[in-house]
Amino acid sequence: MTTTLSMFLLILGCAFVTWVPRVTPFILVRNIQLPNIVLRWLQFIPVCILSALVFQALLREEGKFVTFNIESTIAFIPTLLVAIWTKSLSITVVVGVLTVAVLRNFF
Repeated sequence: MTTTLSMFLLILGCAFVTWVPRVTPFILVRNIQLPNIVLRWLQFIPVCILSALVFQALLREEGKFVTFNIESTIAFIPTLLVAIWTKSLSITVVVGVLTVAVLRNFF
């Protein structure tokens, strides 16, 4: 497959459109001292995003009801315990991946 000029320009345009909204807030607040209440509020954003991702994986919709995805819930328990115990993201991810692999291949 050859890359034409229009394809190259399309890729550059997509990169630019993706990059601008991510970088602009950092440029705008770089020289501004944000109030403490805003800084406290911003500290909760990573926790909220991670919680949303975890609960999306744990829950599934069955008709009109929401139930637990058993495989994900079983894998979540040792992963959560390791995360609390070690406070290491890499160890937590490895335990989570290994737990899911064991569940899918042996049960």
